[in-house]
Amino acid sequence: MLKPGGAEEAAQLAPRRARALAPAPVPRPVLPDVSPASARLGLACLLLLLLTLPARVDTSWWYIGALGARVICDNIPGLVSRQRQLCQRYPDIMRSVGEGAREWIRECQHQFRHHRWNCTTLDRDHTVFGRVMLRSSREAAFVYAISSAGVVHAITRACSQGELSVCSCDPYTRGRHHDQRGDFDWGGCSDNIHYGVRFAKAFVDAKEKRLKDARALMNLHNNRCGRTAVRRFLKLECKCHGVSGSCTLRTCWRALSDFRRTGDYLRRRYDGAVQVTATQDGANFTAARQGYRRATRTDLVYFDNSPDYCVLDKAAGSLGTAGRVCSKTSKGTDGCEIMCCGRGYDTTRVTRVTQCECKFHWCCAVRCKECRNTVDVHTCKAPKKAEWLDQT
Repeated sequence: MLKPGGAEEAAQLAPRRARALAPAPVPRPVLPDVSPASARLGLACLLLLLLTLPARVDTSWWYIGALGARVICDNIPGLVSRQRQLCQRYPDIMRSVGEGAREWIRECQHQFRHHRWNCTTLDRDHTVFGRVMLRSSREAAFVYAISSAGVVHAITRACSQGELSVCSCDPYTRGRHHDQRGDFDWGGCSDNIHYGVRFAKAFVDAKEKRLKDARALMNLHNNRCGRTAVRRFLKLECKCHGVSGSCTLRTCWRALSDFRRTGDYLRRRYDGAVQVTATQDGANFTAARQGYRRATRTDLVYFDNSPDYCVLDKAAGSLGTAGRVCSKTSKGTDGCEIMCCGRGYDTTRVTRVTQCECKFHWCCAVRCKECRNTVDVHTCKAPKKAEWLDQT
Protein backbone atom coordinates (compact mmCIF):
# COMPACT_ATOMS: atom_id res chain seq x y z
CA MET A 1 0.00 0.00 0.00
CA LEU A 2 1.50 3.28 -1.14
CA LYS A 3 1.77 6.20 1.14
CA PRO A 4 0.17 9.48 0.11
CA GLY A 5 2.36 11.01 -2.54
CA GLY A 6 4.08 7.59 -3.22
CA ALA A 7 2.78 7.37 -6.75
CA GLU A 8 4.32 10.67 -7.71
CA GLU A 9 7.65 9.64 -6.12
CA ALA A 10 7.67 6.27 -7.97
CA ALA A 11 6.97 7.99 -11.24
CA GLN A 12 9.93 10.29 -10.67
CA LEU A 13 12.28 7.36 -9.80
CA ALA A 14 11.30 5.11 -12.74
CA PRO A 15 13.36 6.90 -15.45
CA ARG A 16 16.42 6.89 -13.21
CA ARG A 17 16.04 3.12 -12.54
CA ALA A 18 15.65 2.46 -16.29
CA ARG A 19 18.81 4.42 -17.03
CA ALA A 20 20.66 2.50 -14.32
CA LEU A 21 19.56 -0.89 -15.75
CA ALA A 22 20.27 0.01 -19.39
CA PRO A 23 23.61 -1.28 -20.83
CA ALA A 24 26.41 1.19 -20.98
CA PRO A 25 27.01 2.57 -24.48
CA VAL A 26 29.94 1.01 -26.36
CA PRO A 27 32.54 3.65 -27.13
CA ARG A 28 33.29 4.06 -30.85
CA PRO A 29 36.86 3.09 -31.73
CA VAL A 30 39.13 5.89 -32.67
CA LEU A 31 40.75 5.04 -36.01
CA PRO A 32 44.15 6.45 -36.75
CA ASP A 33 44.48 8.74 -39.71
CA VAL A 34 45.81 6.81 -42.73
CA SER A 35 47.61 8.78 -45.35
CA PRO A 36 47.23 7.86 -49.06
CA ALA A 37 50.89 6.81 -49.14
CA SER A 38 50.35 4.39 -46.23
CA ALA A 39 47.26 2.98 -47.91
CA ARG A 40 49.18 2.34 -51.12
CA LEU A 41 51.98 0.67 -49.16
CA GLY A 42 49.49 -1.64 -47.43
CA LEU A 43 47.89 -2.58 -50.73
CA ALA A 44 51.31 -3.34 -52.22
CA CYS A 45 52.14 -5.60 -49.26
CA LEU A 46 48.83 -7.45 -49.71
CA LEU A 47 49.50 -8.01 -53.40
CA LEU A 48 53.03 -9.22 -52.63
CA LEU A 49 51.62 -11.69 -50.12
CA LEU A 50 49.13 -13.02 -52.65
CA LEU A 51 51.85 -13.43 -55.26
CA THR A 52 54.12 -15.35 -52.90
CA LEU A 53 51.40 -17.76 -51.79
CA PRO A 54 51.75 -21.11 -53.58
CA ALA A 55 49.23 -21.67 -56.34
CA ARG A 56 46.92 -24.61 -55.96
CA VAL A 57 47.82 -27.56 -58.13
CA ASP A 58 44.69 -29.31 -59.32
CA THR A 59 44.58 -33.06 -59.10
CA SER A 60 43.90 -35.04 -62.24
CA TRP A 61 42.40 -38.30 -63.45
CA TRP A 62 46.01 -39.27 -64.25
CA TYR A 63 46.26 -40.54 -60.65
CA ILE A 64 44.07 -43.51 -61.64
CA GLY A 65 47.24 -45.11 -62.98
CA ALA A 66 48.69 -45.24 -59.46
CA LEU A 67 45.65 -47.02 -58.03
CA GLY A 68 45.96 -50.23 -60.04
CA ALA A 69 42.97 -52.51 -59.51
CA ARG A 70 41.83 -50.49 -56.47
CA VAL A 71 39.80 -48.03 -58.52
CA ILE A 72 37.07 -46.66 -56.24
CA CYS A 73 35.36 -43.79 -57.98
CA ASP A 74 34.48 -41.80 -54.86
CA ASN A 75 38.09 -41.92 -53.66
CA ILE A 76 39.79 -40.76 -56.85
CA PRO A 77 40.91 -37.15 -56.35
CA GLY A 78 40.53 -34.64 -59.13
CA LEU A 79 37.54 -36.13 -60.95
CA VAL A 80 34.79 -33.72 -61.99
CA SER A 81 31.18 -34.83 -61.70
CA ARG A 82 30.94 -36.11 -65.31
CA GLN A 83 34.10 -38.18 -64.91
CA ARG A 84 32.84 -39.60 -61.62
CA GLN A 85 29.56 -40.57 -63.26
CA LEU A 86 31.38 -42.41 -66.05
CA CYS A 87 33.63 -44.08 -63.49
CA GLN A 88 30.67 -45.36 -61.48
CA ARG A 89 28.79 -46.50 -64.56
CA TYR A 90 31.72 -48.26 -66.26
CA PRO A 91 34.05 -49.65 -63.57
CA ASP A 92 35.58 -52.19 -65.98
CA ILE A 93 36.55 -49.40 -68.38
CA MET A 94 38.20 -47.54 -65.50
CA ARG A 95 40.58 -50.45 -65.07
CA SER A 96 41.54 -50.03 -68.72
CA VAL A 97 41.96 -46.29 -68.17
CA GLY A 98 44.33 -47.07 -65.29
CA GLU A 99 46.34 -49.45 -67.47
CA GLY A 100 46.44 -46.81 -70.18
CA ALA A 101 47.70 -44.23 -67.67
CA ARG A 102 50.58 -46.46 -66.63
CA GLU A 103 51.42 -47.16 -70.28
CA TRP A 104 51.50 -43.52 -71.42
CA ILE A 105 53.56 -42.46 -68.38
CA ARG A 106 56.14 -45.16 -69.22
CA GLU A 107 56.13 -43.95 -72.83
CA CYS A 108 56.57 -40.33 -71.76
CA GLN A 109 59.54 -41.30 -69.62
CA HIS A 110 61.02 -43.28 -72.50
CA GLN A 111 60.69 -40.38 -74.94
CA PHE A 112 62.38 -37.90 -72.56
CA ARG A 113 64.86 -40.23 -70.85
CA HIS A 114 67.80 -38.29 -72.31
CA HIS A 115 66.46 -34.78 -71.65
CA ARG A 116 66.70 -32.36 -68.77
CA TRP A 117 62.97 -32.75 -68.16
CA ASN A 118 62.45 -36.50 -68.09
CA CYS A 119 58.73 -36.81 -67.30
CA THR A 120 59.40 -37.65 -63.66
CA THR A 121 56.34 -38.49 -61.57
CA LEU A 122 55.99 -37.77 -57.85
CA ASP A 123 55.21 -40.68 -55.54
CA ARG A 124 51.90 -40.48 -53.65
CA ASP A 125 51.16 -37.12 -55.25
CA HIS A 126 47.64 -36.72 -56.62
CA THR A 127 48.89 -34.28 -59.27
CA VAL A 128 51.28 -37.00 -60.60
CA PHE A 129 53.74 -34.43 -62.07
CA GLY A 130 53.56 -31.64 -59.50
CA ARG A 131 53.67 -27.93 -60.24
CA VAL A 132 55.38 -28.30 -63.61
CA MET A 133 51.97 -28.83 -65.23
CA LEU A 134 50.72 -25.46 -63.96
CA ARG A 135 52.68 -23.74 -66.71
CA SER A 136 51.16 -23.92 -70.20
CA SER A 137 54.45 -25.11 -71.66
CA ARG A 138 55.25 -27.49 -74.48
CA GLU A 139 55.89 -30.21 -71.87
CA ALA A 140 52.32 -29.80 -70.64
CA ALA A 141 51.13 -29.96 -74.26
CA PHE A 142 52.92 -33.29 -74.75
CA VAL A 143 51.61 -34.77 -71.50
CA TYR A 144 47.99 -33.92 -72.33
CA ALA A 145 48.34 -35.31 -75.84
CA ILE A 146 49.96 -38.60 -74.87
CA SER A 147 47.63 -39.10 -71.89
CA SER A 148 44.61 -38.83 -74.18
CA ALA A 149 46.27 -41.17 -76.67
CA GLY A 150 46.99 -43.69 -73.91
CA VAL A 151 43.32 -43.87 -72.92
CA VAL A 152 42.22 -44.39 -76.54
CA HIS A 153 44.81 -47.13 -77.06
CA ALA A 154 43.99 -48.99 -73.84
CA ILE A 155 40.19 -48.94 -74.27
CA THR A 156 40.39 -49.89 -77.97
CA ARG A 157 42.63 -52.84 -77.17
CA ALA A 158 40.39 -53.96 -74.29
CA CYS A 159 37.31 -53.89 -76.56
CA SER A 160 38.77 -56.22 -79.18
CA GLN A 161 40.23 -58.56 -76.56
CA GLY A 162 36.79 -59.12 -75.02
CA GLU A 163 37.67 -57.54 -71.68
CA LEU A 164 34.75 -55.08 -71.71
CA SER A 165 31.04 -55.88 -71.78
CA VAL A 166 30.00 -52.64 -73.50
CA CYS A 167 32.09 -53.03 -76.68
CA SER A 168 33.73 -55.64 -78.84
CA CYS A 169 35.15 -55.67 -82.38
CA ASP A 170 34.60 -52.76 -84.74
CA PRO A 171 31.00 -53.16 -86.04
CA TYR A 172 31.66 -50.94 -89.09
CA THR A 173 34.18 -53.21 -90.84
CA ARG A 174 31.80 -55.44 -92.75
CA GLY A 175 31.44 -56.48 -96.38
CA ARG A 176 33.98 -55.92 -99.15
CA HIS A 177 36.56 -53.20 -99.51
CA HIS A 178 39.69 -52.50 -101.56
CA ASP A 179 43.18 -51.10 -101.25
CA GLN A 180 46.24 -50.77 -103.48
CA ARG A 181 46.52 -54.56 -103.78
CA GLY A 182 42.90 -55.06 -104.83
CA ASP A 183 39.65 -56.16 -103.23
CA PHE A 184 39.35 -57.92 -99.89
CA ASP A 185 36.69 -59.01 -97.41
CA TRP A 186 36.49 -57.53 -93.95
CA GLY A 187 36.86 -60.30 -91.41
CA GLY A 188 38.53 -61.20 -88.16
CA CYS A 189 38.20 -58.73 -85.30
CA SER A 190 39.07 -55.15 -86.16
CA ASP A 191 40.10 -52.97 -83.21
CA ASN A 192 37.18 -50.76 -82.24
CA ILE A 193 38.90 -47.39 -82.48
CA HIS A 194 35.54 -45.63 -82.72
CA TYR A 195 34.51 -46.63 -79.22
CA GLY A 196 37.96 -45.90 -77.79
CA VAL A 197 37.99 -42.37 -79.22
CA ARG A 198 34.39 -41.68 -78.17
CA PHE A 199 34.86 -42.74 -74.55
CA ALA A 200 38.25 -41.05 -74.22
CA LYS A 201 36.79 -37.79 -75.50
CA ALA A 202 33.87 -37.95 -73.05
CA PHE A 203 36.05 -38.83 -70.05
CA VAL A 204 39.31 -36.95 -70.64
CA ASP A 205 37.75 -33.73 -71.98
CA ALA A 206 35.11 -33.45 -69.23
CA LYS A 207 37.13 -31.17 -66.94
CA GLU A 208 38.25 -28.80 -69.70
CA LYS A 209 34.73 -28.49 -71.09
CA ARG A 210 33.56 -27.37 -67.66
CA LEU A 211 36.27 -24.74 -67.15
CA LYS A 212 36.11 -23.00 -70.56
CA ASP A 213 39.19 -20.78 -70.23
CA ALA A 214 42.30 -20.31 -72.37
CA ARG A 215 44.21 -23.17 -70.70
CA ALA A 216 41.20 -25.46 -71.16
CA LEU A 217 41.15 -24.56 -74.86
CA MET A 218 44.84 -25.50 -75.11
CA ASN A 219 44.27 -28.80 -73.30
CA LEU A 220 41.30 -29.72 -75.49
CA HIS A 221 43.34 -29.09 -78.64
CA ASN A 222 46.23 -31.25 -77.44
CA ASN A 223 43.87 -33.97 -76.22
CA ARG A 224 42.42 -34.16 -79.73
CA CYS A 225 45.93 -34.39 -81.21
CA GLY A 226 46.60 -37.40 -79.01
CA ARG A 227 43.40 -39.17 -80.06
CA THR A 228 44.01 -38.62 -83.76
CA ALA A 229 47.59 -39.86 -83.39
CA VAL A 230 46.34 -43.32 -82.35
CA ARG A 231 43.93 -43.42 -85.27
CA ARG A 232 46.76 -42.36 -87.59
CA PHE A 233 48.68 -45.57 -86.96
CA LEU A 234 45.90 -48.10 -87.42
CA LYS A 235 47.29 -50.78 -89.74
CA LEU A 236 45.62 -53.21 -92.10
CA GLU A 237 46.44 -56.85 -91.44
CA CYS A 238 45.36 -59.53 -93.92
CA LYS A 239 45.29 -63.29 -94.33
CA CYS A 240 45.52 -64.89 -97.77
CA HIS A 241 43.27 -67.68 -99.01
CA GLY A 242 43.82 -69.75 -102.14
CA VAL A 243 45.66 -72.67 -103.62
CA SER A 244 49.24 -72.82 -102.33
CA GLY A 245 48.85 -69.42 -100.72
CA SER A 246 48.15 -67.68 -104.03
CA CYS A 247 46.25 -64.98 -102.17
CA THR A 248 43.38 -64.89 -104.67
CA LEU A 249 41.16 -64.01 -101.72
CA ARG A 250 42.07 -61.87 -98.74
CA THR A 251 40.44 -61.38 -95.36
CA CYS A 252 41.57 -58.22 -93.61
CA TRP A 253 41.03 -56.36 -90.36
CA ARG A 254 42.27 -53.14 -88.74
CA ALA A 255 44.70 -53.43 -85.84
CA LEU A 256 46.38 -50.99 -83.46
CA SER A 257 50.06 -50.36 -83.93
CA ASP A 258 52.43 -50.55 -81.00
CA PHE A 259 52.01 -47.53 -78.73
CA ARG A 260 55.67 -46.67 -79.30
CA ARG A 261 54.77 -45.41 -82.79
CA THR A 262 52.26 -43.01 -81.27
CA GLY A 263 54.85 -41.89 -78.71
CA ASP A 264 57.48 -41.30 -81.42
CA TYR A 265 55.01 -39.29 -83.49
CA LEU A 266 53.92 -37.09 -80.57
CA ARG A 267 57.57 -36.57 -79.64
CA ARG A 268 58.14 -35.14 -83.11
CA ARG A 269 55.04 -33.00 -82.66
CA TYR A 270 56.57 -31.76 -79.39
CA ASP A 271 59.73 -30.69 -81.20
CA GLY A 272 57.64 -28.70 -83.67
CA ALA A 273 55.05 -27.40 -81.19
CA VAL A 274 53.63 -23.96 -81.98
CA GLN A 275 53.52 -21.16 -79.42
CA VAL A 276 50.15 -19.42 -79.59
CA THR A 277 47.88 -17.03 -77.74
CA ALA A 278 44.12 -17.27 -77.37
CA THR A 279 41.95 -14.94 -79.42
CA GLN A 280 39.89 -12.27 -77.66
CA ASP A 281 36.70 -14.34 -77.82
CA GLY A 282 38.60 -17.31 -76.34
CA ALA A 283 37.39 -19.64 -79.09
CA ASN A 284 40.58 -20.10 -81.11
CA PHE A 285 44.33 -19.53 -81.30
CA THR A 286 46.53 -17.05 -83.06
CA ALA A 287 50.31 -17.01 -83.51
CA ALA A 288 52.14 -15.76 -80.42
CA ARG A 289 54.32 -13.44 -82.48
CA GLN A 290 54.19 -11.89 -85.88
CA GLY A 291 55.88 -14.13 -88.39
CA TYR A 292 55.15 -17.36 -86.47
CA ARG A 293 53.29 -19.99 -88.45
CA ARG A 294 49.71 -20.76 -87.55
CA ALA A 295 48.93 -23.97 -85.71
CA THR A 296 47.14 -26.76 -87.55
CA ARG A 297 44.88 -29.43 -86.09
CA THR A 298 47.83 -31.83 -85.84
CA ASP A 299 50.20 -29.41 -84.09
CA LEU A 300 50.74 -29.37 -80.36
CA VAL A 301 50.20 -25.86 -79.00
CA TYR A 302 51.45 -24.06 -75.89
CA PHE A 303 51.33 -20.57 -74.36
CA ASP A 304 54.36 -20.24 -72.05
CA ASN A 305 58.08 -20.82 -72.41
CA SER A 306 59.43 -23.78 -70.45
CA PRO A 307 61.05 -23.18 -67.05
CA ASP A 308 64.76 -23.65 -66.46
CA TYR A 309 65.05 -27.40 -65.89
CA CYS A 310 68.74 -27.09 -65.03
CA VAL A 311 68.16 -26.17 -61.37
CA LEU A 312 65.85 -27.28 -58.61
CA ASP A 313 62.95 -24.84 -58.44
CA LYS A 314 59.93 -25.96 -56.45
CA ALA A 315 57.87 -22.97 -57.51
CA ALA A 316 58.23 -23.93 -61.18
CA GLY A 317 58.13 -27.68 -60.55
CA SER A 318 61.67 -28.22 -61.87
CA LEU A 319 63.64 -31.02 -60.20
CA GLY A 320 66.96 -29.92 -61.72
CA THR A 321 69.57 -32.19 -63.27
CA ALA A 322 71.93 -32.62 -60.29
CA GLY A 323 72.72 -36.32 -59.92
CA ARG A 324 71.41 -37.25 -63.38
CA VAL A 325 73.46 -39.82 -65.28
CA CYS A 326 75.01 -38.45 -68.47
CA SER A 327 77.20 -39.66 -71.32
CA LYS A 328 80.74 -38.33 -71.41
CA THR A 329 81.12 -38.89 -75.14
CA SER A 330 77.69 -37.96 -76.47
CA LYS A 331 77.12 -34.60 -78.17
CA GLY A 332 73.34 -34.93 -77.85
CA THR A 333 70.92 -33.98 -75.08
CA ASP A 334 72.12 -36.96 -73.00
CA GLY A 335 75.71 -35.69 -73.10
CA CYS A 336 77.23 -34.32 -69.93
CA GLU A 337 77.80 -30.89 -71.45
CA ILE A 338 74.10 -30.34 -72.20
CA MET A 339 72.52 -32.45 -69.44
CA CYS A 340 74.64 -30.85 -66.71
CA CYS A 341 74.11 -27.29 -68.05
CA GLY A 342 77.83 -26.60 -68.06
CA ARG A 343 78.29 -27.36 -64.33
CA GLY A 344 80.53 -30.36 -64.90
CA TYR A 345 80.10 -33.92 -63.73
CA ASP A 346 81.38 -36.43 -61.19
CA THR A 347 82.77 -39.80 -62.21
CA THR A 348 82.28 -42.91 -60.12
CA ARG A 349 83.73 -46.33 -60.92
CA VAL A 350 81.25 -49.11 -60.26
CA THR A 351 81.33 -52.86 -60.72
CA ARG A 352 78.27 -54.45 -62.28
CA VAL A 353 77.44 -58.12 -62.08
CA THR A 354 75.59 -59.58 -65.06
CA GLN A 355 74.73 -63.06 -66.31
CA CYS A 356 76.82 -64.21 -69.26
CA GLU A 357 77.86 -67.31 -71.24
CA CYS A 358 74.43 -68.85 -70.74
CA LYS A 359 74.01 -72.45 -71.90
CA PHE A 360 71.00 -74.70 -72.21
CA HIS A 361 71.25 -78.01 -70.34
CA TRP A 362 69.01 -80.99 -71.11
CA CYS A 363 66.44 -80.97 -69.74
CA CYS A 364 65.35 -78.20 -69.03
CA ALA A 365 67.51 -75.53 -67.53
CA VAL A 366 69.60 -72.57 -68.56
CA ARG A 367 72.79 -72.04 -66.58
CA CYS A 368 74.79 -68.82 -66.73
CA LYS A 369 78.01 -67.52 -65.31
CA GLU A 370 78.33 -64.31 -63.38
CA CYS A 371 80.44 -61.73 -65.16
CA ARG A 372 81.83 -58.64 -63.46
CA ASN A 373 82.27 -55.50 -65.48
CA THR A 374 83.80 -52.29 -64.15
CA VAL A 375 82.46 -49.11 -65.75
CA ASP A 376 82.61 -45.36 -65.16
CA VAL A 377 79.32 -43.67 -64.32
CA HIS A 378 79.10 -39.91 -64.86
CA THR A 379 76.58 -37.82 -62.90
CA CYS A 380 75.88 -34.10 -63.07
CA LYS A 381 77.27 -31.84 -60.36
CA ALA A 382 74.93 -29.74 -58.24
CA PRO A 383 74.93 -25.96 -58.75
CA LYS A 384 77.40 -24.04 -56.62
CA LYS A 385 75.74 -20.62 -56.66
CA ALA A 386 74.14 -19.93 -53.31
CA GLU A 387 71.34 -17.88 -54.81
CA TRP A 388 70.05 -20.94 -56.67
CA LEU A 389 69.49 -22.65 -53.33
CA ASP A 390 67.04 -19.89 -52.42
CA GLN A 391 64.68 -21.22 -55.07
CA THR A 392 64.27 -24.46 -53.16
